[in-house]
This record gives sequence, C-alpha cells and structure tokens, in this order.
Amino acid sequence: MQDLIIQRQEGLYCPVGDFYIDPWRPVDRAVITHAHADHARTGHGHYLAHTDAQGVMRARLGNINLQPLGYGEVVEQHGVKISLHPAGHVLGSAQVRLEHGGQVWVASGDYKVAPDTTCAPFEPVRCHTFITESTFGLPIYRWEDDAAVFAQINAWWATNAAAGKASVLCCYSFGKAQRILSGVDASIGAIITHGAVEPLNKAYREAGVALPATRTVSEVANKEDFKTCLVLCPPSATGTPWIKRFEPYSDAFASGWMLLRGARRRGGYDRGFVLSDHADWPSLHRAIGATGAERVIVTHGSVPVMVRYLQGQGLQAGGFQTEYGDENIEEKQLIAGIEYAPNAIENIVNAVA
Repeated sequence: MQDLIIQRQEGLYCPVGDFYIDPWRPVDRAVITHAHADHARTGHGHYLAHTDAQGVMRARLGNINLQPLGYGEVVEQHGVKISLHPAGHVLGSAQVRLEHGGQVWVASGDYKVAPDTTCAPFEPVRCHTFITESTFGLPIYRWEDDAAVFAQINAWWATNAAAGKASVLCCYSFGKAQRILSGVDASIGAIITHGAVEPLNKAYREAGVALPATRTVSEVANKEDFKTCLVLCPPSATGTPWIKRFEPYSDAFASGWMLLRGARRRGGYDRGFVLSDHADWPSLHRAIGATGAERVIVTHGSVPVMVRYLQGQGLQAGGFQTEYGDENIEEKQLIAGIEYAPNAIENIVNAVA
C-alpha cells in the first residue's frame, strides 16, 4: 500500500493528493500547520491553513493565495480527505489529518499538550500513522505547570520593580510572548513590547484572545514607567541601542532550553524561566499513545532517541529528515557546543526502557 506522505527535497509530500505539508521549498499546493517561519514559507502557489493562522501568515508572507479552514472541516484533493485539528502550539496551529484508501495519517507539525489560553488545546487524532516532532524528545525534558512558572516570573518582576529596575524578558515574538502575557500579573507595572511583538499581539486580539494592555516604547509618556515595567522582546534585541533605554534592568529568557544546566550562563541572562511551546518527554509519548498509531515517524529534534525508544515499545518507528527549526536559531545558539558522548543515545534509551 502506498504511503500517504513521503519525504521529497521540497518537503513532506502526499503523492495521491499532489500537495505538500509545510514544504521548505516553493511548491504549487501547501498545507501549513502553523505560521512559524520554518513551517510557513514564501513562494507557494496555494496555501491551506487554519482560519486563526491567516492573520499572522498574511502579515508575514504578504498577499498570498490562502484558503482558510476551520478545525474539523474537510476538503478533498484528488480523493484525499484533508482536515485540520488543534495542535496546541500557537494561535491557529493544526495537525493535518489525511484519509485515503482506508489509511489515516496525521502530521502534527509542532505541538504541546499543556493548557494554554492563547490557542485551542491539543486534540489527539486517531490514525494508523502519526508524524511527530521531537524538539524536546529526551527524558530530561519535563515541564512544570504553567502556574508555577508564571508565579516565578511575577515574583522576579515584582522584586525588580521594588528596586526600581525594569524586567526585560526575552522570548519568541510569536506564541511565547502572547502566552507569557496571558499569565503575568499586569497590576505590577506597565508592559512594554518590542516592535516585533506588538503586531502579533494585534493578530491574537483580532482572533479573540484576551491579552492585557501593552505599549510600545513610543507610546510611553512617563519615563518613570521604565523603572517598574516588564519588557517583552526577542532575544535578538539584547545588545542593541533599543534595550539601553531600560537601564538599569534585570534580564531573563523564557524557553524550554533553560532547563539545561549552563544554558542561562551561556546566554548571559540573569534568570532563566523554563517555558516551552513544545511537548516535553512525557507529553510526547502520551500524545503518541493517544493516537493509537502503530507506526510513528519522527521529525526535527532528538530523532534517533525517539525512534529507538518507540521501537522498544513495539511500534514501527522511523524518521524523516526535515528543515524545520529555523525559528529556534537563537535557542540553538544557547546550547551550541553541547555534544552527546558516543554512547549517549544508547545510555538514554536504556535509562528509560
């Protein structure tokens, strides 16, 4: 029986339907799981994505030929039934379900199963073959509840404000910034966002997501607000003239990579908050198990570890080589130089077997 999805140089391809999922090179028809830059790229002839993703996609990609689709709605392409289902990653993120000839495949894109008020919650989709990410596919990655992390962020912000210092929290502009906004205590002080963050806040608000009031630097009338404010900006803003106006300040980075020993030190941040928009090790395996899939294909991340572990659980498991992960380049730089010992994969698999 022909596979519904194969790997080609342009990306993940459905031969029967003649379309791609999150292709990294220009193609005629592309189904997009979410609007992060490594999954939603320019140059495609036709785009299909969830309705809530279209605002960000049009802002980032310009005047594209985009067909929006709601969760659970079905369209057909050459006899292949296509539907989108919540991935819980960012606004409008979706898993792509394909059905043809008695087969059901699901390509998950990026996903998390933790609750998040800024996007639709992850929905397990029953299938024969499941394509999963593995960004944090190592057993060391286990996240705290969001409430505990937000309590840490609020306490740090309040302490800095009492000392007359700004709190500069570096995070990714799309998804992470809005999730942080949804959980912080806005009564502590003003919230100032970088110019890369504010347009995305607008897209979230237009999609009906409730966020606290934010201001850009140009909208701050009283400079005294800088002494008690929370600043949300991308990591690339550090070391630029823009950031100097907040001095004195304490800085931090919110990322799943902050769980790694030494990551904060290499990044040069005062604090690190462990907060990820990807599933941790236990969640990855709960999500995979909930699909009922007997075959799992692993992409971008800790592919060899995940494949070996899944095979040990009795599943048919393999990997696809993809070009996803570019939106995490600054996070990758934080952990540059970390290499596994020659027997690391074997040791990790044995430790969790």
